[in-house]
Amino acid sequence: MARYRIHRLKDTPREAFRWAAHTGGTAIIKPKDYDSSGEVEGVTPYAAWKVLTSEGQPLRPGDVLESLNVEGEPADLRIAKYIGFEPAQWWSPEPKPSFDASSPLSAPMASNQDAQG
Repeated sequence: MARYRIHRLKDTPREAFRWAAHTGGTAIIKPKDYDSSGEVEGVTPYAAWKVLTSEGQPLRPGDVLESLNVEGEPADLRIAKYIGFEPAQWWSPEPKPSFDASSPLSAPMASNQDAQG
């Protein structure tokens, strides 16, 4: 049986999630928008959803189940949507590009006055 870590969407982002247009594909989610809420076991995310519902702690749209591997490390994210579960991944900022002084694009550009000469 698989183990899932539960991440509950906070109230403010939940309102935005509620009114956002449905998009397919992998959802990009931000850790700051979620609170950890324990773990649950289930054969599939749907089985885990059913267990939580029977315990009076149902998943709501926007909540996330994070599957854990045998070592207890995160393996896969599934976000609960109105139509079922879809894949998700944590958002991570792109690294800032490094500045290369030898690049011709980094040289100062001549002003219009200098160009008119």
